[in-house]
This record gives sequence, structure tokens and C-alpha cells, in this order.
Amino acid sequence: MNPNYHIPVNLKQLITANQAFHYRIIPISQNKDRVEFKTDAENIEELEDELNILLGYSVKLSKESSDNIRSYLLYNYRQKATSETEELNFKSNFLQQLLQTAKDFNSSDIHLEPYEDRCRVRLRLDGKLKEQFSISSTEYPQIINQIKIQAGLDISQKRLSQDGRITVKNKNEDFDIRVSTLPTLHGEKIVLRILKRDAEELSLSQLGFTNQELKIYLEALKKPNGIILISGPTGSGKTTSLYGTLKILNQESTNILTIEDPIEYTLEGINQVQLKEDIGFDFPTALRTFLRQDPDIIMVGEIRDEKTATMAIKAALTGHLVLSTIHTNSAWSTISRLIDMGIPPYLIAGTLNLSMAQRLVRLLCSDCKKKTLISKDLLPENFDLPKLMEFHYLPTGCPNCFESGYIGRKAVYELIPINYKLELFIKQNELEIGDYLKEQKIRTLKDNAVRMIIDGETSIEEVYPLLTNAY
Repeated sequence: MNPNYHIPVNLKQLITANQAFHYRIIPISQNKDRVEFKTDAENIEELEDELNILLGYSVKLSKESSDNIRSYLLYNYRQKATSETEELNFKSNFLQQLLQTAKDFNSSDIHLEPYEDRCRVRLRLDGKLKEQFSISSTEYPQIINQIKIQAGLDISQKRLSQDGRITVKNKNEDFDIRVSTLPTLHGEKIVLRILKRDAEELSLSQLGFTNQELKIYLEALKKPNGIILISGPTGSGKTTSLYGTLKILNQESTNILTIEDPIEYTLEGINQVQLKEDIGFDFPTALRTFLRQDPDIIMVGEIRDEKTATMAIKAALTGHLVLSTIHTNSAWSTISRLIDMGIPPYLIAGTLNLSMAQRLVRLLCSDCKKKTLISKDLLPENFDLPKLMEFHYLPTGCPNCFESGYIGRKAVYELIPINYKLELFIKQNELEIGDYLKEQKIRTLKDNAVRMIIDGETSIEEVYPLLTNAY
């Protein structure tokens, strides 16, 4: 990944992606009278005349190598082969155009952030935010109102945060947008989360499980009652794993109820319920109602507090299989989190079937990753270097990966099935089990991160936080 190919946002948005690719031009500077571009075109004088008319301002072209122009284009602009020429118009259809750009980039989130003189628009690509557009501070309020109206929010309320939803329907697909506003120093920040509506393509076998991990996970799902908890930070793929699980469990003979905030995918055959805390319909209330709905399987979007955890355990004790997520750093620290919430250890030991932690890791581009000798300086201070770990791979960037060095992501898992020995550990509140996990050959997040480095799937930089885990 070469930062030398970065173009400032104020220059980048002077032309559309299609114009950049069609004319093979890269903006490099701007003043009041003229904009200067780099190009690899042969007929520079003719092209200057055409661009003067097309762009409506004076254009100066300078020669650049074809390889560099290609790298500039791929690092800064992305273009769908079927898309028509589009220009981001802040005065009409802005939201539609912005969403289409995000979809073309395969972005998961859009951030609109106001500052004193401008608003920046960032897209989250493969888990990382990248600034894509800049909007003047005079145009921003109009855009905010446009988004809030479509999301059904109060445009007069600017001092409190608001949450809403936009349903987008077009010829190719339907999808939902979760809208969140936040009052900041210079105005309201808005985050748009793009939600997929169809879970039919989800498959557990394609998410990142090893064969052994998938076998352990499927065994836990065969139990008729108990709790399966998936832990990890926001954006680690927990919800995707849950929906992949529900797809397997979804049978005609099974009554499945879910309480979610928000409903991110739709699955036919499953009764999905949207959380509405503003009217008192929270997780504990929904769970109490669920127990009177003759469920076989219950999915709780997230265990946030003692009440929700207590109701989930009650459901497991009364013969139901409960699936949920929780925010912890590892599979075993889920136990500590539940105890901190006030759940008695004996109840945790008696109901927890499996604790699983996961992270999403970017994958190196196979066309441009560079193999090099490993250096101890690149690793955490107390990290014990395995004998097999002689080399590692660096992201360099190429046309195939848009000069980022990475293509796609996969989940890394840590699964701890709760057996009789671990039940005793939990009841006795003995939470240091690193030696036991090694004895049982249970692969931790750290172990799987090391394996990915050795296999050349990802870089040290990408999984560095996992290498610092205690066990």
C-alpha cells in the first residue's frame, strides 16, 4: 500500500470516477484560474481543449507514466463496469448517489462528519474508514434534512441523538439503511449503516471456521437447550455468524423467535421481532413474552445487562436453546463478564454450552503480497516466536486490490465448548485456564492469528492486537 498515490479529497472530487478512468487523468493541484492534472495520454493538447470545455475551467496536463496513472486511479477511484457516468450532486438526489457509491465500493458504513468549514464523508471499506468526499458547511444542513426526512426523524430536533431507518428499493436489490444522528460541536454527525435484507447466501462453512472448529460448533447446536454466546467488538461479524447459525436451525418443526436491534437480515420461517426501547419493549420484556410463545430456539441480539442475562439463563433452564452475543475480548472472558453482571457461577456452568469469540481480519492480496524475513521488533514484547514463523508477508498494493494490499476479510474464531472440567473451573471461579486450553488443543484467537501469518493469509500489522492476548 503506497501512500504516494493518495489524492486529497478536495482534488479527487473535482472529477467523477468515470471521467478519471475514461480520460486517464489525475488532479494534482488547483488554484483560482486552473487545475493541473497528470495523464499518460499521447495527445495532450487535444485533450486539454476537450477537458476545458467538459469541466468548465482551465486545465493544464503534464505527462506521467502509465503504471503510475493506473495506480493513482485504482487507489483513489473505483468504477463499476456497468455504471453510467455519475457526478455527486449535493442539491438533488444526493443520498441516492451517495448510497450507490457506497454499494459500488462494497462499503458497510457511511460517516458524514461536520467541522467548522466543511463536512467530510468517509466510507468504511473492509473495516477501515477512508475519506471519499468533502461537502461545504453551507450545503451540509440541507443534506442532513434530506436524510432525516427519509429516515422519519424530527428535522427540528438538533440537540438530541436520533435513530431511524430508510428502505431503499431499486431495480437490482432492496436494502435497508440504519440512520444514527449525534449532536457535535459543529452540527449533527450522521452514520448510515447499510443492512443486507436477505440471508439466503450466508453459509457457516464460508465464514472462516476451520474444519475442527465447525465440527465443535455444530455439535453445540445439536443440544436441545442451553446457551451459545458469541463475543467480540462491534463490527467483528457476530451478527453474520448468528444468522448463518439460524439458517441451519431453521426447520419446519422448529419455532424460532428472535429479538434484534436492528433486524439486519430477513429469514423466512423465523419470527423476527424489532426492539423498541422507547415504548418499553426491551430485551428482558421480549424474552418474558417469548417464553409464552412456545419457542424451541431463541435468539437475543445482545446481552447488555443483568436482566437480559438472567432472562436468557431462565429460558435455557426451561428447555430452550438460546443464542446471543456479548461484548468481551475472548471466549473465556465471557464468563468473567457474566459474573460481573451478577450471574451466579453455578448458573453459568449449568447453562452455557459454548463460548465463542471472533474477529474479522483483512486478507492479503495474493497478487502483490511480499514475502520477507520476520523481525522480532515487529511483534509484541512478550510474544514467543514459534519455530515455524520464519517469514511474514507485507501488503504492497496492485491493480487487483485497488492499491490497498488487501482483498476481502474472513472471521477468526476461538471456540470453548463447556465440558465437565470447565464447569468445575466456572463454579470455583478459577478463570486462569491457559494451560488447560493448550492441554485440550483448543485454538485461541492468538493461535489462529499466528497460523494466518505463517500461511501468508494476512499481515502482522492486521492481527497485532490478537498477538497480545494473554493466552
